[in-house]
Amino acid sequence: MGNESPELLQKRLWVQGRKFRYEVNRLRLPNGAEGEWDCVRHPGGALAVPVTPEGQLVLVHQYRFAAQGRLLEFPAGTLEAGEDPLTTIQRELQEETGYRAHTWRSLGEFFLAPGYSDEVIYAYLATDLAPLAHQPQRDADEDIRVVLLSPLELQAAIDRGEGVDAKTIASFFLARRFLGGTDFKEV
Repeated sequence: MGNESPELLQKRLWVQGRKFRYEVNRLRLPNGAEGEWDCVRHPGGALAVPVTPEGQLVLVHQYRFAAQGRLLEFPAGTLEAGEDPLTTIQRELQEETGYRAHTWRSLGEFFLAPGYSDEVIYAYLATDLAPLAHQPQRDADEDIRVVLLSPLELQAAIDRGEGVDAKTIASFFLARRFLGGTDFKEV
């Protein structure tokens, strides 16, 4: 999405983590300004807005160590090297929720936090859901509970300022036109 790269003047610091890299570099921006900028380099993520045949949204209530608490989120995952975003989210939907979607529609892509990260989220609407015959085995570090909410219930949680993460709010906004006649004016 971005196409105006700054000029790299000096690589100063980088730390490679499990999923992303942290960099501090001296740069010259397209407007000529020079300085040091920090950036989290992330391979990107894919997210599903899963909708059951009854019109319920499938979310996860997940513990997040950085937030020091549980957040309500649509299922999502980090892209593996060279992996197509749709492949990522098809796998993650099954692993995190125990559902499989038979119909997928791209909702678009967006930067998650461009002030300090290059992470792009690829959002999809996942419909024609069916539960898996066998529930998935979760990773040891995944503390997840599946939650079904109506679109109005999710809107109310967002309006109350409950712990709903930004990628979920943005993707919910992108999906609302497909959620069939729900009036979001009064919650």
